[in-house]
Amino acid sequence: MTFLSKLDELLKERYNNPKEGSYTSTLFEQGVDRIARKVGEEAAELIIAAKNNDPEEFSNEAADLLYHVMVLCREQGLSLQDVVDVLEKRHT
Repeated sequence: MTFLSKLDELLKERYNNPKEGSYTSTLFEQGVDRIARKVGEEAAELIIAAKNNDPEEFSNEAADLLYHVMVLCREQGLSLQDVVDVLEKRHT
């Protein structure tokens, strides 16, 4: 199991069984508007990091964006595998 698969399973767990004090659970509790706003914020920060030409900053912002996109997918009832399936169909 890859790390992203493990993270996806953790997101599923937090969605189904919120844990007090968990950032992920808090995002799910706040709903789609908050999660989508975070995706937008992180996307903007990634663009800035790319323009700053700083690999460390870029990788940190890319990780933040990927995490929040995965949270939004889970909130929408999709798993990481659902997205991977679409990518695989596009490239076969």
